[in-house]
Amino acid sequence: MLAGEGQPITKEISASIRQLGAVGGAAGEHFQTVTDGGQHRLQILLSRLGGAGEVQNQGPLPDARLRPGQHGPAGDLHGGIAHGLRDAGGELYIGGQLMNDVAPKDRDISMVFQNYALYPHMTVRENIAFPLKLRKMDKAEIDQRVEQAAEILDITEYLDRKPKALSGGQRQRVAIGRAIVREPKVLLMDEPLSNLDAKLRNQMRAELIKLRQRINTTFIYVTHDQTEAMTLGDRIVIMKDGFIQQIGTPQEVFNHPANLFVAGFIGMPQMNFYDAELVLEDGQYAVVLDGAKVTLPEEKQAKLKANGAAAGPITLGVRPEHLILSGDEGSMIHGTVDVSEMMGSAVHLHVSACGSDTIMIVPTTELESTSAFTIGSPIDFTFNGAMAHLFDRNTKKNLEWLEK
Repeated sequence: MLAGEGQPITKEISASIRQLGAVGGAAGEHFQTVTDGGQHRLQILLSRLGGAGEVQNQGPLPDARLRPGQHGPAGDLHGGIAHGLRDAGGELYIGGQLMNDVAPKDRDISMVFQNYALYPHMTVRENIAFPLKLRKMDKAEIDQRVEQAAEILDITEYLDRKPKALSGGQRQRVAIGRAIVREPKVLLMDEPLSNLDAKLRNQMRAELIKLRQRINTTFIYVTHDQTEAMTLGDRIVIMKDGFIQQIGTPQEVFNHPANLFVAGFIGMPQMNFYDAELVLEDGQYAVVLDGAKVTLPEEKQAKLKANGAAAGPITLGVRPEHLILSGDEGSMIHGTVDVSEMMGSAVHLHVSACGSDTIMIVPTTELESTSAFTIGSPIDFTFNGAMAHLFDRNTKKNLEWLEK
């Protein structure tokens, strides 16, 4: 992926992109931005996209491309896709056709709203069938499509009920059914799970994963929940203040964050950050933190040399699960346990070290006893150089990131 700067959208949002289904993101962050107008091929579109460059899905699905210009608040991107980009300066392509001047009703787009937007006086069957009736479709075809959508979403038994007799999850399925029954080229989903409780969100997230495998539609899914982005998305677009920060697969974004913002956004608990020093001795890079020195592996050495990284102050990032309790004596960092949280399979430790709060995740299988982690007890730890993330102290960019 390419690192760079995107075009403004004026609000923090998170997004994800992918081909056969929905994807997710999170508010206020995102991946790499492309400044050369290059294409990003995805397997599903999931996000509020805003930035220079072109986004295009790949595979047998309808082609959906968005080359955004400037937009208003985050939600405006969905509006731009559905209604027009005349005032935004961007271009929207669906199936290879420029849609900027195409009337919304002719764009073949459906939308699922956060608040369901069901007609309370209609049955589930009538709600799902409504957009087909507006198209004056044959009744037999309408019935066939409604039954098919209901079967896919497992709501056949509720077809003759009114929305008030349904749970939140069932109502959201009806809203999705009303959208997919039209067999649109693009399905816009605006935080569809945010009104559900945690258990139901997990259930519906699994249902969406199944759904995207069953229907031939490009999804554009907006979410502020990074779990949805990571689990639903083939590609994620992370944005901050309306600028694209990074575009990539969930694993790419997790393993290779483009900058400090992305690194801090993706991953729970959040990545630990330290003021450290990058040193270059005998042609080898190493990180020095609070007197501890960790030499970086060859892969990182090569990337830093290719980028001409200079020795000096940096921001070091290490994820809680990548801190370890054993290592060479010269690489150990000294701290004090503030809080010990037993989570079952792991212990979460809050440690005062290097002038800041450090979070560590230690699997219980690696411990003889958790009783050693009492409040106020000393603790020594270090990190594997391969798991370290190095950021420029001023630009906040990842020093390993290769700009092309």
